[in-house]
Amino acid sequence: MSLHYDVDAVVLDIEGTTSATGFVVDVLYPYSRARFAALLAERSGDPEVARAVARVREEIGEPDADAARVEKALNSWLDEDRKATPLKTLQGLIWSEGFARGDLVSHFYDDVVPELRAWHASGVRLYVYSSGSVAAQRAWFTNSPEGDLTSLLSGLYDTENAGPKQDPESYHRIASATGLAGDRLLFLSDRPGELDAARAAGWHAVGVRRPGEPYFEQGVGDHTAVGTFDEITVSRSTT
Repeated sequence: MSLHYDVDAVVLDIEGTTSATGFVVDVLYPYSRARFAALLAERSGDPEVARAVARVREEIGEPDADAARVEKALNSWLDEDRKATPLKTLQGLIWSEGFARGDLVSHFYDDVVPELRAWHASGVRLYVYSSGSVAAQRAWFTNSPEGDLTSLLSGLYDTENAGPKQDPESYHRIASATGLAGDRLLFLSDRPGELDAARAAGWHAVGVRRPGEPYFEQGVGDHTAVGTFDEITVSRSTT
């Protein structure tokens, strides 16, 4: 059964939705963990790094924490899979460098890219809203197995420029930034709390359930669920 939505834009989660969480956890997390120390040592003067380090110190309540203590906090958050914004910022910088060097190539489920291209070709705008930083998102879509996909995207949102993913206000903020009413937006995610927040903001929300993903067994609450993107048809009304 195919679902049809008359919307102007689709907003995409990444982990568990477009791409395998296992790839992020098994490939990207260790890659960043091995490089935190070098980043903190070599790019401490970079404004983005300095801001993130200041936020780490603020979150752990240690304003004078040295680089070793900051690295320890980052690794602890990584172990907890905590969606801490400064962690995501620093990971994004490391991953961007890794993708640029060719060390990394991102992952997409086979059903995703053909549908993104079809939706884009039909005039539907595509956005990303992920807990991973905007820098990480851009690197992810630039360095896909099928080449640079960023031309398909109209904007990128993360927890820094939009807010927490389980807060309806974040979805109001994105709607405002896109200039679209909530009922013209469709959000795809594997996490029920995010789908709840999007729906509370007046959006359409569909749960994506892929076998092997962390939220597969939990399900998506009372949201409509699909197993693949090709079960969804989106188009803009011509009337």
